[in-house]
Amino acid sequence: MELTAAQHKELGIALFNETWMYLDTSARTSAQDFQMMDMAHASAYHWSFAGDHVNELRSQWQLSRVYAVLSMGESALCHALRSLSLCQEHAVKGFDLAFAYEAMARAYAVLKDAARTKEYKNKALALAAEIEDEGDRAYTLGEINSIA
Repeated sequence: MELTAAQHKELGIALFNETWMYLDTSARTSAQDFQMMDMAHASAYHWSFAGDHVNELRSQWQLSRVYAVLSMGESALCHALRSLSLCQEHAVKGFDLAFAYEAMARAYAVLKDAARTKEYKNKALALAAEIEDEGDRAYTLGEINSIA
């Protein structure tokens, strides 16, 4: 079955948001953990047909976050690296680059690499401080500072 770009976009958005619902759930079951992974991958898949590089890097960031939450450090790092690479390839700055660094720091925290966690957390904090919108800046700093 072929989907239109609009249908892919609609599914990408819905699955991205559903993934967040699971990320915000404190007491997920094992089955929900797998559903969360599947939804994040499905969202990225649909965005690959309907989005641009920003949608792709955000999808990769979300995949990294899912794997970090599930304590799967190598997978978290794989997707964090892809998100950061896309930021660099497309000269993306600000909010999205700060979150790419946040993903790197979070993945390294799961992998128990304190030096790299600190390195990327500091990069993320420096970029977050430059975000002009006060709400976006506060949200970004809060997420970065939640990294252990």
